[in-house]
Amino acid sequence: MCVPPRSRITTNAEPASIPSRARRASILLVSLALLAPAACRQFPETKPTTDLTRRGRDIFRDDTFGDEKFWTDTARLHEVIEHGIQPLEALGLGLKVDMDRLNLAKFAVHNPFAVNGTKELLRENAVVGLRAEFEGNRIVRIGITCALCHSTVDNALLPGIGHRIDGAPNTDLQVGKILAMLPAFSEAQKAVLRRWPKGTYDPRFNEDGQSTPLALPPAYGLAEVKNETYTAEGPISYWNAYVAITQMHGQGTFSDPRIGVNVVQQPDLVTPKLEALRAYQHSLPRLRPPGAFYDGGAARRGKAVFDASCARCHTGGTLTDNNAGILHAPAETGMNGAYAARTAQKQYRTTPLRGLWQHAPYFHDGSARTLGDVVSHYDRVLRLELTGRQRKDLEQYLMSL
Repeated sequence: MCVPPRSRITTNAEPASIPSRARRASILLVSLALLAPAACRQFPETKPTTDLTRRGRDIFRDDTFGDEKFWTDTARLHEVIEHGIQPLEALGLGLKVDMDRLNLAKFAVHNPFAVNGTKELLRENAVVGLRAEFEGNRIVRIGITCALCHSTVDNALLPGIGHRIDGAPNTDLQVGKILAMLPAFSEAQKAVLRRWPKGTYDPRFNEDGQSTPLALPPAYGLAEVKNETYTAEGPISYWNAYVAITQMHGQGTFSDPRIGVNVVQQPDLVTPKLEALRAYQHSLPRLRPPGAFYDGGAARRGKAVFDASCARCHTGGTLTDNNAGILHAPAETGMNGAYAARTAQKQYRTTPLRGLWQHAPYFHDGSARTLGDVVSHYDRVLRLELTGRQRKDLEQYLMSL
């Protein structure tokens, strides 16, 4: 038997007392534990085929690069969890649970409606992107990994709990709200962080104090893409190093005089791992849409519209002209230039298109909620003069990529 994925759970019952809810939840979870082995995997798992990609997968999923020093000693994330983050609240903040690491029966006896339930998830290393160390029942160290923002799950068991999908951005993750819980930030900073939409993050906020949060990008389908990031400062290993050291606060060395960043920490726990990390990320194919997710006939017509209207910039197999070194001024494509102005390039690359059905919203700042909004934006800014049918067909083609 295959348990179908669930998109939501609704109930008309009145809220029960916490102990009663906990007992019922325990019974439910034990029942689910019996079904868990048969839960469907919606998407094929990318399995490493070499020692290098195998090491890269381990790094991507579980390596903190020594960032526990910051997240424990400075940010005190462990204290926030200890003082009241229950499993349902964690899921509500967009954190994901890897069911393949989850012992449901064991989790059920630790009260799923209490902090002990969250601790059990962490003890089992089942919370995607978080790693914790314990002394008895007390969290003593905690860190984050690449997977926190760049993996999600397929909801095969429950919303937020399923098989891991590496490389897919966690569009539900409320990074700003989580950071605003930490005592390391001032009240003024917390007010800014709380305004960040879910699925966004500003990778320069801690460097310049400005806030223009970006949509978390996918880390799949990058094998032939020369430059990662919306502004193409460098290849994927450049961005991996920047994020691991300046954002995750891992221990390592990163320097880019173009943006005034120079961090030197020894021993370097990041640089020796970049090759394997890149190999694993390059092994991740684009996430193909489910068969019934788009209209095949309309998509075929939409490709003709795309070739006539979009292929000047979205070129070649990667669908980006940035592989030829081309960048675009924000005004050229009607983009908000606030983030670009904070970067080394001051311009944006043409985004390589892959797995678009999975990671709405769109554009660097998430300002286009749907692919229909994307099409309408370019139709207006570039004066394409598309008909209504052409816009709809183009939307279906983009959905198929």
